Amino acid sequence: MAATGGQWFPANWPDRVRAIARGELTPVPPRRAATVMLVRDGTEGVLEVFLLRRRASMSFAAGAYAYPGGAVDSRDGAPGRTARPPGPAPAGPDGEGGAEADGGADEALVLAAVRETFEEAGVLLAGPTPDRLVTDVTGQDWEADRADLVSGRLAFGTFLARRGLVVRPDLLGHWARWITPEFEERRYDTHFFLAAMPAGQRTRNASTEADRVLWLRPADAVAGYERGELPMLPPTITTLRDLAAFPTVAAALAAARGREVTPVMARARVEGRDVVLSWPGYEEFERRGTAVDNRGQNR
Repeated sequence: MAATGGQWFPANWPDRVRAIARGELTPVPPRRAATVMLVRDGTEGVLEVFLLRRRASMSFAAGAYAYPGGAVDSRDGAPGRTARPPGPAPAGPDGEGGAEADGGADEALVLAAVRETFEEAGVLLAGPTPDRLVTDVTGQDWEADRADLVSGRLAFGTFLARRGLVVRPDLLGHWARWITPEFEERRYDTHFFLAAMPAGQRTRNASTEADRVLWLRPADAVAGYERGELPMLPPTITTLRDLAAFPTVAAALAAARGREVTPVMARARVEGRDVVLSWPGYEEFERRGTAVDNRGQNR
């Protein structure tokens, strides 16, 4: 990928856009995915968010700062492993109904969000009952299970059932939804959730995909991006700017309850010898590039 300020794009995107326009390349269907913006009130009582930096060796978003997250795994589910809290059902990933509103599809996103947060940050948003949370997941037995989840040796549903746990969808506020552009070789339909850091647990760099983790105030993360020091994809910097408007975790969670989520996806168009990439409603991310053939000559 090539850097433009704090923003990252694949170097071959102009060629791929042109190939799609000519009908020579079929876009890859996006995989459903979930990511979690884990937040806490810092030492001064001001909201902070957990970020990790993806290793330079990663094939997707290498070197970029992001939140814990990943694709839905069909093995995540287990009957009765997603709690339904008392009272009205929390808003589902599409803004209507609860986590099981469409027969299990939305539950899969919740399960993926919780699993990925445990795998990459060592934080587990689950408990023995719908109103309780585990407080310590740092022992060797927990680490063995986490490693087995990452490797695929253990299904998340099996893990939950074995430990008598249910995930807590009431703790996840649906915040945003971004779909990877059609020209990308790896595409995701990613739902962003907001969650408060559980009391008694602690974060760490538990992921083999990251080489650095940190807690930052959203405004400080935005400033780092704008200085070109913290590369990020458009969804990350956009959601950080959203979070910067809220002074505390309580304020952000309250906003998440009534938040309207509209899918966002980049559009690409060919203008003569140039290819233009734009995100509707987010003009700052617009980029223009020129496809280059194998001889290094402009097309």
